[in-house]
Amino acid sequence: MMVFASLFAALTSAGAYIQIPIPFSPVPVTLQVFFVLLAGSMLKSKWGGLSIIVYTLLGIAGLPVFAGGSSGMGVLFGPTGGYIIGFILAAYTVGKLFEKAENADKSSLLINVINMSAGVLVIYACGFIQLMFVSEIGPGAALALGVVPFLPGEIIKTGVAAYITSTYKL
Repeated sequence: MMVFASLFAALTSAGAYIQIPIPFSPVPVTLQVFFVLLAGSMLKSKWGGLSIIVYTLLGIAGLPVFAGGSSGMGVLFGPTGGYIIGFILAAYTVGKLFEKAENADKSSLLINVINMSAGVLVIYACGFIQLMFVSEIGPGAALALGVVPFLPGEIIKTGVAAYITSTYKL
């Protein structure tokens, strides 16, 4: 499991480089959320959460693993740092939800989509709160800059990740 956790930390890092900048927002569209959801669903809570903690620690240590090749503590305290903290919480949350679904024998594509949607909600709640406070903007502006423009992409990433998790097991 340690190897898979390392792999998902690396995939999340690679996902940071696959980005589409949004001209009016400090938050780019990346594939990080996709790999965070997969880490939580495939590695479950303990190892999924640890994989994203490793990813975060690599970034804090100075490796260019955050969006746009950035790194350091400044990113965590900046307007996008809440999303990174949300990654950790989301991987753990998604893992816990998947564990509960498997224990109840209720694993299906729809359940996977619901579980992963909860993870996306966690990421965006953390990101929204930090964006609002660090940028000193109101809730409406924070939603317009850091949440709403990204929802169509998150729907697609969540659907693809749920399909992969429904089809393949580690």
